[in-house]
Amino acid sequence: MAKAVWNGQTLAESETYETVEGNIYFPDETVKREFLRPSSTTSSCPWKGQARYYTIVVDGQENQDAAWYYPDPKPAARNVKHHIAFWRGVEVTK
Repeated sequence: MAKAVWNGQTLAESETYETVEGNIYFPDETVKREFLRPSSTTSSCPWKGQARYYTIVVDGQENQDAAWYYPDPKPAARNVKHHIAFWRGVEVTK
C-alpha cells in the first residue's frame, strides 16, 4: 500500500501504483482531488514529456507545485498516464 500525506491529510492511497525514477505515481482515482488546485507551472523531461503541476491546499496552507503529472506522456513513460506524483515535503510511503 502506497500513501501520500501532507499537513496531516492523506492525499492519496493505493495498492497499485507506478514507480519511476524513485517517485511513486498514484492512479488518478486514488487521489483526493479536493486538496489539489491546478498550477500554471510546467516542466519538460526528454523521455517522459511535459509535466503539469498542482498546488496542494490543506487547512488553508499551500504547498506550491507539490504534485505533478504527465497529461500526454511520451511512449517510454506511458505507464504514468492518468497518475499523479508528489514531492516538496509530501510524505510518500509504501
